Amino acid sequence: MKVVAFNGSPNKEGNTYHALKMVADELENEGIEVEFIHVGKKVIRGCLACGSCYRTKDERCIGEDEVNDWIQKMKEADGILFGSPTHYAAINGTMKSFLDRAFYVDTANKGMFRHKVGAAVAAVRRSGGIQTFNQLNNYLNYAEMLIPTTNYWNVVYGAAPGEALYDEEGKQIMRLLGKNMAWLLKLKENGKDIVPEPEKERKIMTNFIRKDLKEPREK
Repeated sequence: MKVVAFNGSPNKEGNTYHALKMVADELENEGIEVEFIHVGKKVIRGCLACGSCYRTKDERCIGEDEVNDWIQKMKEADGILFGSPTHYAAINGTMKSFLDRAFYVDTANKGMFRHKVGAAVAAVRRSGGIQTFNQLNNYLNYAEMLIPTTNYWNVVYGAAPGEALYDEEGKQIMRLLGKNMAWLLKLKENGKDIVPEPEKERKIMTNFIRKDLKEPREK
């Protein structure tokens, strides 16, 4: 089995990397291969909302850059790890641009990531880490991925690179996440021929605009 881990930090071996590495160490201890991809050092533009991926359904974004290679790595992997630093209480821009495009392509192609095991971690100096963690989880949840848990929110604390290694509670959180992710991956692998997957349902889309109103109401 294989997990692909995406490091969204501009720093190759900053605290986001160390958080991912702590999870990866536990996965590797269970015989699961982990590949790291450094997203944060790339120049990745955001989604253009052009709808090309819906028209072609070729599992590609119209933007010809590394994102298309990463999408295929995610498709082929058994599990996916996302890590982001916290910028203004949110995912950093490069990571969000990548995720917006990758998951839009996933939706357009009827859920390539569905029922893969996925987890997210965040690194933060002081505040905003939980918001970043929640934003990362939005992608996993929307794609119907299987999300392992731990004993707290998946956030490590540190400012200078490597300071997360002194966050004892954060280290335990990442360690347990790795163990639980490995367990869930093995459960899924060993049960795939025994317990059938739920059938995928067609997405119901609604909004709050009443189309029966021909003219906007005045206040």
